Amino acid sequence: MSSLPTSRKTRVAVLFGGRSGEHDVSLMSARSVINALDPERYEVIQVGITLDGEWCNGENTHDAFVSGNIQNLNRVVLPQEPSHSALYVLRGTECGEALEKLSDIDVFFPALHGPFGEDGAIQGLLELADVAYVGAGVAGSSVGMDKGIFKDVMRANGIPIVDSVLVLRTEFEKDTNAVIAKIEAMGDYPFFAKPANLGSSVGISKCKSRADLYEGLMEAARYDRRLVVEKGVNPAREIEVSVLGNEDPQTSVCGEILPSREFYSYESKYEDGTSGLIIPAQLPEGMSEQIREYAARAYKAIDCAGMARADFFVDVEMNKVYLNELNTLPGFTSISMYPKLWQASGLTYPQLVDRLIELALERKAQRDHTERRRMS
Repeated sequence: MSSLPTSRKTRVAVLFGGRSGEHDVSLMSARSVINALDPERYEVIQVGITLDGEWCNGENTHDAFVSGNIQNLNRVVLPQEPSHSALYVLRGTECGEALEKLSDIDVFFPALHGPFGEDGAIQGLLELADVAYVGAGVAGSSVGMDKGIFKDVMRANGIPIVDSVLVLRTEFEKDTNAVIAKIEAMGDYPFFAKPANLGSSVGISKCKSRADLYEGLMEAARYDRRLVVEKGVNPAREIEVSVLGNEDPQTSVCGEILPSREFYSYESKYEDGTSGLIIPAQLPEGMSEQIREYAARAYKAIDCAGMARADFFVDVEMNKVYLNELNTLPGFTSISMYPKLWQASGLTYPQLVDRLIELALERKAQRDHTERRRMS
């Protein structure tokens, strides 16, 4: 059961921006989340995080971040001590800086993507502060974010994934030819080179030749010290399914991406919106059920909570399904697949946001049942 306050509005702190290459994507997601929160039910506190990691709040915080004019915003902090559950403004005084309470917070809603947002880092801070927050915990977030570790967990759980190689940036810099030879041993081109810890298709390259592969590895290495290279499935269909829940996750209908470019790139997702979407996806008999079952199993395998979007490839020639990744903080923009799939499954955007807040409070209630001290 959720523990939403009944005598007043629920105070929701929406976190956006952040220190990753997906800073701008986060601003897009946050705008949609903020607009979906019913002002009759929620008091929204906007918290922007700069690329330098400073937390800011003030009048029209989100608009200030979009415009880049944040000089009039106040710096805010979340104390790590569990007794607070509030945000504080840093005020300058004659004796230095002092903390002034901004607001108590019932639920934090991280609309953050990439490192420091969906990799377990912000979740660790929120756990230390002992507050309710939307989405997966530290373990689920970190495993879901790291494509190398995630693939190992999926293999251990018998969930099919495409062949892949994990490469360290230092390994690539030390002996480029050996790394490329190891990748080419997987089979014929194309390959996909990716940063292990990033999303929204940032830093991903489709490599059709050895020259492409070298450039793709160089690009991925800009964003992470761990690189993943996957064997391309060609021809392939790109299928996605949304997952919602804690211990008993539910899955949406399946949707299909029809990329307008070589693959479902950053530009296709967030800039031109030209990729086609088919919801529900038209799949062979039984395949939708199989995909949804894999999605729920993967979700439980990494101890995910709140939400995730599961991305799949379907080998057209072999009619075989492969799980690509589980995105634990999927995009929430107006053209994002996660809310669109739930809308097609009968859950509107505002209802989805309401449910995510309820799930956050339920997860917090479960944590509160855990003994923290050994009883004498």
